[in-house]
Amino acid sequence: MATLPAASFSISLDCELDNVPGALGHLCTAIGDAGGNIGALDGFDIRGPVLRRTLVVHCRDEAHQLVVVEAVKNTPHITLVDWWDRTFRMHENGKIQMFSTAPVRDKDDLSMAYTPGVARVCTAIQNDPALSHRYTIRKNTVAIVSNGTAVLGLGDIGPEGAMPVMEGKALLFKEFGGVDGFPICINARTVDEVVDFVQRIAPTFGGINLEDIAAPECFEIEERLRASLDIPVFHDDQHGTAVVTLAALWNSLKITGKKMEDLSVVIAGVGAAGVAIGKILLNAGVGEVVGCDRAGAIYTGRGELNSAKEWFAQHTNQSRKMGTISDVMKGSDVFIGVSGPDLITAADVRSMAKNPLVFAMANPNPEIRPEEVDGLAAVMATGRSDYPNQINNVLAFPGIFRGALDANAYDITEGMKLAAAVAIAESVSDADLSPDFVVPSVFDRTIVERVAPAVAAAAVKDGVIRKS
Repeated sequence: MATLPAASFSISLDCELDNVPGALGHLCTAIGDAGGNIGALDGFDIRGPVLRRTLVVHCRDEAHQLVVVEAVKNTPHITLVDWWDRTFRMHENGKIQMFSTAPVRDKDDLSMAYTPGVARVCTAIQNDPALSHRYTIRKNTVAIVSNGTAVLGLGDIGPEGAMPVMEGKALLFKEFGGVDGFPICINARTVDEVVDFVQRIAPTFGGINLEDIAAPECFEIEERLRASLDIPVFHDDQHGTAVVTLAALWNSLKITGKKMEDLSVVIAGVGAAGVAIGKILLNAGVGEVVGCDRAGAIYTGRGELNSAKEWFAQHTNQSRKMGTISDVMKGSDVFIGVSGPDLITAADVRSMAKNPLVFAMANPNPEIRPEEVDGLAAVMATGRSDYPNQINNVLAFPGIFRGALDANAYDITEGMKLAAAVAIAESVSDADLSPDFVVPSVFDRTIVERVAPAVAAAAVKDGVIRKS
């Protein structure tokens, strides 16, 4: 199925139109005939015999952008003055900046912000290091650390290639949670290198968000850092995804009437996200979980399993189902995909139990597109913003860290994750709940207001509050 035009491949067209009847119509028709979808017509400026207009056009990919541009160039009465890729334009010079919060208007301000007054604060922190969480940026800062070994659907693209994603994460931290995130992409491949680096920079930050680090190394890295640091450590690819998935599942069950303990769930992809989803679903009481990787179903006794998959085999698939993803999907209630594009078919969904739930969350292209299961799935969700039910980590991580920082927590517990999932699920009222609305919009600014206090309360309950 052809990819639909999307904002991620949108372009801006700066055009001059002859000031004659039909010129704008010809331009729009040419764009439509080329397969472009006009997203916006910016203002126009009439200049005698010509008028100037900028259009936003959604395209399918970079090759399609050139097709649209060529069509505009060949349209009578139209002169293409300039055009640009809107995504690349957004990323020019990076997406974040640092601003000061202390005014320096005169020598008195300078003497307090810097020398000699700053020495008093330094000495106080030396005597009581916990004060660094009050009198430095630690109170509201998170290091977003990646080595670029497992970036989105791109794989191992290195630390430089990962930087735009980490900048985007910092942007979302600030935009939705008011948390200052610092993107830190490191040239470190091994577990020991990553752990050593993060331990050394930890005194600067109030929390560590691990991002886009390949499995199985990511599991050991998080485990060792949680054990060695006195600030929250959270691998968002694992736990953020799992939290939002659980929230979506809870609300979907209200629609189908099924119970958590009766579910048979198939997870495609047993990397960082897949393992974490399996764990949180088991903790939530799901009856059966079966994971699949490239070699098929995971079960005890299957060869060539890394340590994370060994854990998964021991705690899931108690009936030892074997075979391909299509084999194990038969009769299942829920499909959760965190793997790659076009993995399953409509026939696979038809083979599932009545009123199946399909969460195809691979990015940028899901395991199956919603158009292919229209009328087959009781609830369809993806990881994309251009379809209903976007299962997106931004619903979780800003509020989780906001709550942890506000509570002065030194860890993020299973109870805190569960509290976040409950808060996200309850953000969709019974009146609003529908097959196309089982998780709130990522643009709902009230989500953090619900998640953060719930997480903070869970931190207190779980006894992970720093004494200061």
